[in-house]
Parts: sequence; C-alpha cells; structure tokens
Amino acid sequence: MLVASGCSAPPGTDAATGAIQRTLDRRADALIDRDEGGYLAAVDPAAGELLAAERRTYRNLTDVPVRSWEYTLRDVDRSGTRATARAELRYRMAGYDTAPVISARTLELTERDGHWYVSADRPGEGDAQLLWQQGAVDVVHGRRSLILGVGQDNARLREIAAAADRAVPAVDEAWPGSWSGRVVVLVPESVESMAGLLGASVGSYRGIAAVTTAETRREGSSPADRVIVNPDAYGVLGDFGRRVILTHETTHVATRADTSGATPMWLSEGFSDWVAYRDADRAGGQAAPELERSLRRGEMPAALPEDGDFAFDAEADELARAYEGGRLACELIAERWGERKLTDFYRAVGEHERREGAVEDAMNEVLSVTPDEFGALWRDYVRERLR
Repeated sequence: MLVASGCSAPPGTDAATGAIQRTLDRRADALIDRDEGGYLAAVDPAAGELLAAERRTYRNLTDVPVRSWEYTLRDVDRSGTRATARAELRYRMAGYDTAPVISARTLELTERDGHWYVSADRPGEGDAQLLWQQGAVDVVHGRRSLILGVGQDNARLREIAAAADRAVPAVDEAWPGSWSGRVVVLVPESVESMAGLLGASVGSYRGIAAVTTAETRREGSSPADRVIVNPDAYGVLGDFGRRVILTHETTHVATRADTSGATPMWLSEGFSDWVAYRDADRAGGQAAPELERSLRRGEMPAALPEDGDFAFDAEADELARAYEGGRLACELIAERWGERKLTDFYRAVGEHERREGAVEDAMNEVLSVTPDEFGALWRDYVRERLR
C-alpha cells in the first residue's frame, strides 16, 4: 500500500502555516499517485526555472519505487506574501525501508490569489542533494538489494546488485540482530556527485570507494541507511575488494540501530571490517599490511585508534592502519571470547547514553577486563598476528 503525505504543522502557528502544509501535502500526494500535473501545480507559476527543474526531478523519479513521501514542517517565517519553511522530507522505498530516510529541506513559498506555491526548494542547513536531483535514475532490483544509479552503465549496476546480494547473507551470518535484511545502494555519476549527496567536499571522498550515510539512533529509532558508491574508486577494485567494501557498508546498515554516539570509531569501523574479512583466508601482512609495515619499522601503536584517525582526509597509510587496528581488536574479541561476545559487546557499548564510560563498562560487563588490560592484549595480538 502506498502511503501519501502526513505533514504536521508546528503548534501555535497562523493560518498561512496550515495553508503551506496543505500545499506540501498535495505535492506529496501527487508524487505518490504518479500525478505529474498535480506535483507541478504546487510550484509557483512565475518560477520558470524551478518549474523546469521540478519537472526533471519528477521524471527522474519515474522508476524509483517510492512507497511514502511526507513533509513535516519545523517552522515558518512569513513576511507578507513570502514565506520560508524549514521542513523534514521523509520517504521510504517500497520493500526495502522499515524506517524513513530523513532529509532537511528549506522551501521558499509565495502566496498568489490566496494559494501558497513553492518558489524554491533546497537542502536544509547541513544537508545534501538527493540522487534524483542529479539526473535520471536507473533502477536495478537485486534479490536482497535495490541499486539506484545516475549516469551509470546498466551492466555496472547489475554487478553492484550481485555483490550487494552476496553481502547481505554474509552480514546475516555474523550479526544476530534484527534488521531489514536488504540494502539500498546509490551510485552517482562521479565522485563530485557523490560529494553532493553527502554535502561534503570532493577531496574528502576521492579515495573512498563507498560510505554509508544515516544518523545514529534517535530515541530508539533508526533512520534508513543508504550505501553511496564512489564510482571512480570502486571501479578500480578487484572482485575481492568490491566484496569487502559492500559487506563492510552493509554491516553498518545492519548495526545502525545498535550504534550510538557512545560507540567509538574503532569499534564501529573495526566490526564492519571484521565482518567483511570474516571468511577471507588472509594471514599475517595480508590481513593488515600497513600495521605490519609499522611493526617492521619498530612502531607499535600505543593504543587503539582514536576517532580522528578515521578521518577520510587522513593520509592513506594512516587511515588504513586505523581500520586494521580496529578490525584486529574485533578479531581478538571473536577469537578469545567468541563471536557472540563480540556482538554482545558491540550492543552493550551502543546502549550507553554517552561516550564516557561506555567502553569501560561494556568491557567489564561482557569481557571481564579493563580497558588497560584489553589494550595490552590487543598489542600482544597485533604482534603475534603480524609477525
């Protein structure tokens, strides 16, 4: 069943806010009903460029399986016949999303003859573009995946669907938690387009093959994740590298509800890498080549990686060492205490309301060690694993 709009106006607002709400509701209803005329009727007839852009956007969405599309108004600033509305767009893909994707939007509206029309629609502060604003979206349905691409060869999208379909059961085997068991992958035309979807600079993602974007848990809910592929970096990987990348990102999708602000990067990234490499037969330096090089130089990390070590704009070797260090920490837990203890530990950390004390308490409750004891075990494990 398709779900149309459910826009709610902020309390204590004037009649204009209710009228703006109804305009956005009609726009959402028309999109779900595949009514192009109704969708465009919400656009200011005097905004010719916007009208053309919205027509392209609507048509770019033609094959995208949108199940619901809703606007929630946060506030409205009105000055005469002009208004600025800050809203949340919430939408779901049919058969894939158990929770909505949330996108902040800022809309300019104009009143004409007693009706409010959209005269501008742009990302809200800190938010980003939507894929269908970048071009016509090609859709490939996998068995456990939905691939949405812009400017991509259909054969490449099918290959990504096949890799994603292999990633989902691999994650299911390693993560006993409840999740949708499906993944939505966005494949923009270029790394520049990828940066536009993330609201970030191109340089931050040029060497990154894929990322997963979503907020961490809010009040027990988990907004839907999207895996975004960098077509340039992903394209130069071999079959093994592509499998690792998509399994890693799919793990982030599966664990999102149990990941919070209390979860350190070494654990969230290390666990996802552990799942991705779990069935790979790689020993010694093949498992962690950058850490092995450090050991050969006599440079043993003094502690587990800090969050800042995972910055995408870090030097490639430093970033690799951070991921390798986190993965070997999770590998240590799985080998010494068992895989179930590893997932129990991950959840226990994420259940904390804040970072302070989260790892310490979880290590004590689940692993019966202190952080200092675990750090010493980890350093010994790294030496043994990579010697």
